[in-house]
Amino acid sequence: MPWFIYIALKQLFPTGRFVSFFACVSIVGITLGVAVLLVVHAVMSGFGHEIRKGINETNGDIRIEGRRILSRWETLLEEVRQTPGVSGVTPYAHGVVMMQFRNRPAFPTVMGLDFFEDPHVIPVGDFLTLGDVGDLNDDTVFLSIGLAQQLGVGLGDTVSVYTPLMLERMKSDEILLPRDITVAGVFESGWGQIDSSTMVLNLRLMQELYGLNYGVHGLAVRIEENASLGEVQTALNEITPMGFNANTWLQSNRDYLSILSLEKGMMFFLMLFILLVASFSIVVTLMMSVLRKTREIGLLISMGARPRDIALGYLFQGFSMGFVGTSLGIAIGVLVVTFRNPIKNFLIWISQSDVAFAEFYQFADLPAHYESWSFIVIICVSMIMSTLAALIPAIRASRMNPAEALRYE
Repeated sequence: MPWFIYIALKQLFPTGRFVSFFACVSIVGITLGVAVLLVVHAVMSGFGHEIRKGINETNGDIRIEGRRILSRWETLLEEVRQTPGVSGVTPYAHGVVMMQFRNRPAFPTVMGLDFFEDPHVIPVGDFLTLGDVGDLNDDTVFLSIGLAQQLGVGLGDTVSVYTPLMLERMKSDEILLPRDITVAGVFESGWGQIDSSTMVLNLRLMQELYGLNYGVHGLAVRIEENASLGEVQTALNEITPMGFNANTWLQSNRDYLSILSLEKGMMFFLMLFILLVASFSIVVTLMMSVLRKTREIGLLISMGARPRDIALGYLFQGFSMGFVGTSLGIAIGVLVVTFRNPIKNFLIWISQSDVAFAEFYQFADLPAHYESWSFIVIICVSMIMSTLAALIPAIRASRMNPAEALRYE
């Protein structure tokens, strides 16, 4: 073991004490900074991951749609199904309607699906908490859990649906009565934007409500697990009719996903300042060590110690404190993320708050998602900051004049 590393360890672990008090304070600062950075990044990544998952599951991987109704879609559907990389395709129609139950109105987003084509493209059946996919027909509907709670409806209740087609018919002095539909199921996807106000219908019923005849608004496509999203999109654009395009779910939600990425990046950047502040405690700790050990440093230099070795000793102390603090921070951060929901529930309980977490944050539970690169970045940044924090004390110690140091009182 080099002598300067031995002396550095003796300063970190003085004789008669387990660890230096000031070194312990610096380690605690690094630990808290790394833990906070990891927890914030994991939770922000969790929000982004769950939102992306919700968008993908409820929209499909690729959508073929345009600015007009797709009338002759059967031939296109078969061509899409035979495209390499495509595992399923189903027609859909979507829009907004007005729903009423016992004089309580709501304006849900409505999605008409063909559950007989490829039900795994948009797996509504996997989200059902009440009812069964087989119960959906031309006179029944599935409601999201938030919409059902808002209207106070349950299985078997009848709701009245008003559509934009009524306004079109009124221009011709024709009056259409609202359509009475029975609630056959309730679903919960876990994503608040879908669960708050969404209604799923049979495609034939949606075509009737919107006056689409046999047309649809587009085709939802699900690709194979190992298929390239870009390659499948290119192949689909070659067979789509003029006026229609195949857009991936990433392109359709580009702005929203960009905001999520920007938000996560800004939070990560802001949390880095906690590590920066913690690194200053290492500077203070080692500067105090230099002042307290001035005569010892002067003696070492007078005995032939090279300034480089003196500097390396203090850099090693900064590296050691950073290593211990980073390791403890990662462990504490993982522990907090693991028990994030009990912690969240406890904080809500002690605050006596009736605020609905899912209503404002769009999720029933606090999501989290680990990314391997984030661990690497956090560890590298923490270690670099800790080591560089020791650079100023190291330079001061290495440039010390031995004659002046030995006379230091």
